[in-house]
Amino acid sequence: MDTRFLESFLIVIEQGSLAGAARQLRLTPASVAQRIRALEDEIGCPIVQRVGRNVRPTEQGLAILEQSRAIITSVRDLCAIAASDKPVGTLRIGAISSAANGLLPPYLKRFFECFPEIELHITPGSSSGLHNAVLEGNIDAAFIVEPPFEIPKTLVWQTLRSEPLVVLAPAVLQETDPHEILRNHPLIRYDRMQWGGRLADEYLRKSGIWPHERLELDSLDAIAIIVSQGTGVSLVPDWARPWPAGVHLKKIPLPAPAPCRNLGFLIQRNSPRLSLFNRLLEILQKPLTTS
Repeated sequence: MDTRFLESFLIVIEQGSLAGAARQLRLTPASVAQRIRALEDEIGCPIVQRVGRNVRPTEQGLAILEQSRAIITSVRDLCAIAASDKPVGTLRIGAISSAANGLLPPYLKRFFECFPEIELHITPGSSSGLHNAVLEGNIDAAFIVEPPFEIPKTLVWQTLRSEPLVVLAPAVLQETDPHEILRNHPLIRYDRMQWGGRLADEYLRKSGIWPHERLELDSLDAIAIIVSQGTGVSLVPDWARPWPAGVHLKKIPLPAPAPCRNLGFLIQRNSPRLSLFNRLLEILQKPLTTS
């Protein structure tokens, strides 16, 4: 439906005549009448009627009058928003748990102070699942681990944080050689179905380390708790705090260069939300200051 025709209908009713509406719209009365007929054809019923020289709404015209005004108001608001530099709208973002719990929260307060008109929806999930959700258009962007394969040309990737693999051990452990620790202690393995877990598995195989596996988990927080209890050691990315409360751990770095799990944002290259996404990136790329 051409909203100009709907606006012409409203002006005809307000002016009470085609001639009055034509003067306001700077059209001929015949052009205004043509717009009204086109609108009636689309709606499927007459919406105005002549009473002498005046034009009044029919019963059907009265029924759609208020909704028509609301539609035109909304369209004008949309035009104002589009012409404004002030970002508004809804941004749907997916985030893996370590990002949702550690990286994003410190920045959200600043984000909403800068852009109060943006509504942010955060959906949790795995990197692979959120990657597919962005690809299929179910979410606008995702904060995930960098995929271990070539990113489709329809998507844009922006790295925000690199997390080197570290050996996670109970704080009481005296050994310092990361490879010997992995060989001599039970392994709490980071799930190989996760992209970060695959990175750890690849490092173990390339280093010729075949540890005794005790558990395989997809939660870094759960791994931290179990390692703190002395059940074993783990090879995990050095993920952003906060870590679980009450854990007593030590992190032993790997020999350089240690492989890194890269965290970043994935978004559709032609996304209509790209400007909103860039606003969020501006916030995330600025260091936080402590008061």
